[in-house]
This record gives sequence, structure tokens and C-alpha cells, in this order.
Amino acid sequence: MPEIDLVIHTPARLRIMSTLSALPPRAQIDFRTLGKSLELTDGNLGAHLQTLEEAGYIRVEKTFVDRKPRTHVAATAKGHARFAEHIAALREICRV
Repeated sequence: MPEIDLVIHTPARLRIMSTLSALPPRAQIDFRTLGKSLELTDGNLGAHLQTLEEAGYIRVEKTFVDRKPRTHVAATAKGHARFAEHIAALREICRV
């Protein structure tokens, strides 16, 4: 039976992983776009991204465009797999 992933289980991180998992393969999303779409503050989003990155579920790339910092985020293969397992566990729990 699949198990709940406590790293992903918090509402904000579940929404982040859901958004990243919906992207096409190898696609990234800009930090600001992600934050706005999920209605998270920069600080809140940053903290959740750090937790997901430390778990190896996402990859964060920082670059500069016209001397302005840009941060892009993508799910890793491990992140995709753990998210799928987490969703399977939720589906299993919801079966009554």
C-alpha cells in the first residue's frame, strides 16, 4: 500500500508539487509565477521550496537576466515519483 509522504502532505507543498507535476517533462516555472498562482508570499514559498529541495523532490536554478536574479523551479524524477505515491495513498484512504 502506498504511504502518505509527510514532506508533501502540508497544503502548500502539496499545491506546489501538484503544480510542478502538471508541467511538461523538463519544464520549469518561474518563482514569481509559482508564488502568484498559489497565492503564497515570497517568504512562505521560499521556505516550502527549501524543504522540498532538501528532500530531493525539486530542483531550483538561479540565474541572472539583464542583471536581475531569476529563480526557476522544477520537480525531479524523485519528486514526480513521490508525488504519484502520495496521491495514490490519498486515493486509497478515500476509498470507502
